[in-house]
Amino acid sequence: MVLDITRPLGVGGIYTNFTLNRRRNVPFAGSAQEDTFQYTSLNRYVSEKALQQMISANPQVAAILNTSQVNLNMMELNKLLQGHAKDTQNIAKGIIENLPFSLKNNVDEKAVTDAAYLHDIGKVLIPPEILNKNGRLTPEETEIMHKHSELGYELLKTTDINKKTLHLIRNHHQNAKKSGYPFVGKDFKADLNLQIVALADKFSALTEERVYKSAMTPKQALTIIYKDVQEEKLNPLVFKALVNYTNSSAFIQNNPVNLV
Repeated sequence: MVLDITRPLGVGGIYTNFTLNRRRNVPFAGSAQEDTFQYTSLNRYVSEKALQQMISANPQVAAILNTSQVNLNMMELNKLLQGHAKDTQNIAKGIIENLPFSLKNNVDEKAVTDAAYLHDIGKVLIPPEILNKNGRLTPEETEIMHKHSELGYELLKTTDINKKTLHLIRNHHQNAKKSGYPFVGKDFKADLNLQIVALADKFSALTEERVYKSAMTPKQALTIIYKDVQEEKLNPLVFKALVNYTNSSAFIQNNPVNLV
């Protein structure tokens, strides 16, 4: 079971001799006990009580939403934490493990893995009819959806989470070309840590089934992501680390798969 990159540093493509289909629609009740032990230190930030305290401590949260009534979508957040957030964290770890030694030394693993798990916490404030819309979002709905990364940052900056992790959470939809969101200034740089979180998030999102789309195979997702390398939005060595991870036994063990 091997996946190879042809000419990974230049123009080329990816070829594979296998297809894996990951359709992960994971209910919150699935492994709550296991996750409570595994993520105890981070779970203290995602309880309803903790989130209410964050909202009360930072008026900017309501200002971003342009409302005086802030509603928490806890059911959606719990599903997200058990599925996409946990998956993104595992992928980020896999990317780190497969980086060249010279790059791995420059990774803040705790900041990356914490941010990978908490990156979408702001979606607790996005209306479910937008999060789960079975169809294309309108421009107005897209604008609201794009607020989730900044909302996550504003929520968590009232806590003891360090600035580096907060930076990764706020900017996990940005890239080396600064063409993502939210807006960043001319001095912004998508460093190695941010590229790992952003890549793990994108790969997870592409390969999981959602109400508005089917799951892609890893090969399909990697083909799409490779365009980011060609457009210089993503370091090719970070991408290669993801490819190597998808060929590893750890990837198979971390994900329910169907061999096609």
